[in-house]
Amino acid sequence: MNTNELQLRTVNVTRYVTPLREGGSMPAIAEADDDFLYVLKFRGAGQGPKALIAEIIGGEIARALGFRMPELVFANLDEAFGRTEPDEEIQDLLKASIGLNLAIHYLSGAITFDPAVTVIDPKLASQIVWLDCLLMNMDRTPRNTNMLIWHKELWLIDHGASLYFHHSWQNWQEQAKRPFALIKDHVLLPWATELEQVDEEFRVLLPKELLQNIVALVPEEWLLADAAFESAAAHRAAYVEFLEIRIAHSEIFVKEAQHARTTLI
Repeated sequence: MNTNELQLRTVNVTRYVTPLREGGSMPAIAEADDDFLYVLKFRGAGQGPKALIAEIIGGEIARALGFRMPELVFANLDEAFGRTEPDEEIQDLLKASIGLNLAIHYLSGAITFDPAVTVIDPKLASQIVWLDCLLMNMDRTPRNTNMLIWHKELWLIDHGASLYFHHSWQNWQEQAKRPFALIKDHVLLPWATELEQVDEEFRVLLPKELLQNIVALVPEEWLLADAAFESAAAHRAAYVEFLEIRIAHSEIFVKEAQHARTTLI
C-alpha cells in the first residue's frame, strides 16, 4: 500500500431510502449521485463526529491490515432533506447533519455472520480479535457481530464504537497501555488460537507514516468540534501517538485476550 495515496471519495446524497433503526445512531440507507446505495452515518447522531472519526480510523486500519471492508466515502447532505421527512426524530437528525457525513458502501444481499453457520479459520479469527483489541472495539459480540457474509467472503463493518477513550481523552496515554477487558465478549474469541503469531505479523504493518495518513483523512471540522485540543493538528497527533503506544505495547492486550479465551474453553 502506498501510504501517500490514502483518500476517501466524496458523494452527494440524492435520496433518503429508509432508516436503519439500530442502536442510538439511527443510520440510514441512502442513494448518492454516483448511483450507489450507502449506509449513511450521521454527524448529528448521539455521539456526534466521534463515532465517524472512529469509523474512519478503525475502518481504514482494518483495510490496511488486509481485511475486506466496504468502501468509506464522505457524504454531503443538503438541507432540503429535512423538510419533507414526516418522522420528527429523523427530521431533527437530518437537520443536525447538514453538510459532511460518512457513508459505507451498501453490500446488497449480504447476510449477518453467524458463527453457528459459518466456520471461521483460527488465523482469521485471531486477526480480527487482534484488530479489535488494538481499536478497543466493544461492538463485535454474539449479539451484534458487525460482520457480514457477502459473495461467500467475510466483511467487517461498523467501527464507530472503537477508540471509546476519545469521548473524554482522560489519561489517554495511560489508557493506550491498558488491556482491553471487553475482549471477553468478542464473538470470535473462542477460535482465536494464533494471537501471538498475528501480533508479530500485524505490528510491522502499521508504521507511523501509515497511521498519520489514515488520521489525516479525518475532516478538520470534525476534529475542531472537540475542545480537548487547541488545534486539529494537535488532535491528529494525539490519535497517532495513542495508536503508536498501543501497538508498541500490544503484548498487554494479547495476553489479556489469551487469558479471556482460557476462561471460555
